[in-house]
Amino acid sequence: MYFLEQISAAACTDAAGTRCELDRSVNLAYFRHVMERFGLADRSALIAEEGCRAIGSSWTDLNDIADAADAFVNISGHLTIDRLKRRFKRRVFIDQDPGFTQLWHRTGLAANRLADHRFYFTVGENIGAPDCPIPTGGIDWRPLPQPVVLDHWPSTAVATTTRFTTVASWRGPYGRVAFEGAEYGLKAHEFRKLASLPLSAPQVFEIALSIDSADRRDVEAMRQNGWRLVDPKAVACDPFTFRRYVQESSAEFSVAQGIYVETSSGWFSDRTTRYLASGRPALVQDTGWTGHLPSGEGLLAFSTMEEAIEGVAAINADYDRHARRALDIAREHFDANRVLPRLLETACS
Repeated sequence: MYFLEQISAAACTDAAGTRCELDRSVNLAYFRHVMERFGLADRSALIAEEGCRAIGSSWTDLNDIADAADAFVNISGHLTIDRLKRRFKRRVFIDQDPGFTQLWHRTGLAANRLADHRFYFTVGENIGAPDCPIPTGGIDWRPLPQPVVLDHWPSTAVATTTRFTTVASWRGPYGRVAFEGAEYGLKAHEFRKLASLPLSAPQVFEIALSIDSADRRDVEAMRQNGWRLVDPKAVACDPFTFRRYVQESSAEFSVAQGIYVETSSGWFSDRTTRYLASGRPALVQDTGWTGHLPSGEGLLAFSTMEEAIEGVAAINADYDRHARRALDIAREHFDANRVLPRLLETACS
């Protein structure tokens, strides 16, 4: 296995946030830190799109790796450098943003990302179904559960059963998307509907929330309703602090992007699979995922405030049972040893 990460040179910054060269950037330092921790230091490269610079391997090496590879898995189409991408014999696209990806493709905004792949997978498991309005664009989208490596997410003892957390971006990097007269929302719009939840469910609700200073009225409203907001850079700045944050939580509570909910896309969060694998129950908004996954024990769905309140009460009433079932669901549905062989079998066919 070889890991490639493409980055825009414009995104390279130093510790002060000033734009700099790739080889002096915090981006490279972070990349090396993570790759070393996962044993990929000698099997990874960071590529700057502008100028096609590569750090970690020479371009000759990357070309040889591409030529010899059994398959190339392009997550969200982030590798867009054609001179390298086209060298892979089998190219597989993984859609992590169902709805956004397909609507951008329809309007010509994502053509280069989706072009020239042999197979297309999506975590939006309802795309193509009659009740899902997301256009397929003539692509045969194959459903893909979010894989989790269970060995990296061991179930641990919980210190408290009344601290529900999540990690979220209030708006994310994308704006609202319009299609056929409908305008689809973001995560902020879904959280606002549940703003008063802590007043009806007496326990700690905490979000490691990335939110712009321009949204200070939302910050004030959330805090006034009892939400605890913490800095994601402090508690989830890399995969290892994020894992600790999840394992120090008792359960997850989270909403989804409005577009995932409103299109009944079947999207399910990779973050939630980490809570489940750690033996942490999850109470998460229904995006249509209940058509593919069990709901009610360990993993609970809600669509309304009343259902969210009931879900919190259910978890608190028998926490140990829900924790055990959460781990069972992770093993049955998201274990990478089950999910990835099916992916690779298709990709290498």
